[in-house]
Amino acid sequence: TPMKVCFKRVVRQSKFRHVFGQAVKNDQCYDDIRVSRVTWDSAFCAVNPKFVAIIVEASGGGAFLVLPLQKTGRIDKAYPTVCGHTGPVLDIDWCPHNDHVIASGSEDCTVMVWQIPENGLTAPLSEPVVVLEGHSKRVGIVMWHPTARNVLLSAGCDNLIIIWNVGTGEALINLEDMHPDVIFNVCWSRNGSLICTACKDKKVRVIDPRKGKIIAEKDKAHEGARPMRAIFLADGNIFTTGFSRMSERQLALWNPKNMEEPISVHEMDPSNGVLLPFYDPDTNVVYLCGKGDSSIRYFEITDEAPYVHYLNTFSSKEPQRGMGYMPKRGLDVNKCEIARFYKLHERKCEPIIMTVPRKSDLFQDDLYPDTAGPDPALEAEEWFDGKNGEPILISLKHGYVPGKNRDLKVVKKNVLDNKAPKKVEEPAIPQKPASPQLTKNEVKLEELLREVKSLRDLVTLQDRRIAKLEEQVAKVAI
Repeated sequence: TPMKVCFKRVVRQSKFRHVFGQAVKNDQCYDDIRVSRVTWDSAFCAVNPKFVAIIVEASGGGAFLVLPLQKTGRIDKAYPTVCGHTGPVLDIDWCPHNDHVIASGSEDCTVMVWQIPENGLTAPLSEPVVVLEGHSKRVGIVMWHPTARNVLLSAGCDNLIIIWNVGTGEALINLEDMHPDVIFNVCWSRNGSLICTACKDKKVRVIDPRKGKIIAEKDKAHEGARPMRAIFLADGNIFTTGFSRMSERQLALWNPKNMEEPISVHEMDPSNGVLLPFYDPDTNVVYLCGKGDSSIRYFEITDEAPYVHYLNTFSSKEPQRGMGYMPKRGLDVNKCEIARFYKLHERKCEPIIMTVPRKSDLFQDDLYPDTAGPDPALEAEEWFDGKNGEPILISLKHGYVPGKNRDLKVVKKNVLDNKAPKKVEEPAIPQKPASPQLTKNEVKLEELLREVKSLRDLVTLQDRRIAKLEEQVAKVAI
């Protein structure tokens, strides 16, 4: 039977029990920003290790700011924006594989993909790299694939989900007739083979997008009428937030293989702000930020009952209009920082840092297991052909050093290429045999790559061993 309990303040062993949040000082905030007033339940903010992007008020269309992280303080009213949309921007998402590429969805029914210059904008950017047109109503959700390069998902108020190959500008998958009402949110699974959606018809669906099939669904996952959210966890389970019949906020945990009953359900409070979940797959901690709340609650998800364990709450005076969440590779590991949020007020953006207090200055490998790096596991074509790839993990032991990002290039396919081939057979031209040489080179390359991987693994093991020995020496010295 599912566990349906209110959170009790039970002391349980967890390295995240003492996580505490702290807002930065005023001079490290981004001030004088007119945050968008659009009534749409997206985060309005997207962050990566180089930039923070914020949807702002704009006359005569839609725009968002892109600021280098270090550009804190008062932002000039004349600061250039990304301003190519003709309607308000509803959602933005940074590409996980290129820190200079961002996608935006708008009320003008289009999705646009932008390339941001190395040091940020010096002039307004109105020319996107590619415009993706396929929705008939406003586009409220854009989301990049976690492991395949140039694969982008968009969902609109036409109840349609489209998956694009951004490299060619084509809509390759259209998921229609699956959602009879507005889609509240979409989330990719860890390797991007499945998506889960929360819809206004109170159903949570698990969909295989390449087969175009719903493989699991739950009716009335939360019985309240207000918006729900559903996200995939690292183990494949689904975490949802919503409202009960009595309009109390709820969280629930589901196993997609059997969605008859939830693994556990928790009542929270009677507030009416939609809970936006942010998930850290490395530590299994979920952070819940309510729109209009002035707090961030965090929970640890484990294999033991009650499965969802309340950790703590960060509270402040001002309510939040939106929230950005920094990927793990953008955090300061020397300060034991395990999460960083960018909280939107009416006129500013305020970073909030979550840390685990530790006495030692050594790298805390229990807080920082290897995390998803910026390299894609697959190319778009491979994913559309049916391949899957787990995220390529990197160690944060020596901090994250960004590599060189290659520019996004869009190759529009020529419609004339699809014409039927001529029936007249032309005589074959004899070619020089070049394949044996190629295969030899390929074999050598594979051997070298294997050797590099084994050496890298060896270095990682030695690093861990050295760290343990240093800790032991430090203890003996004390």
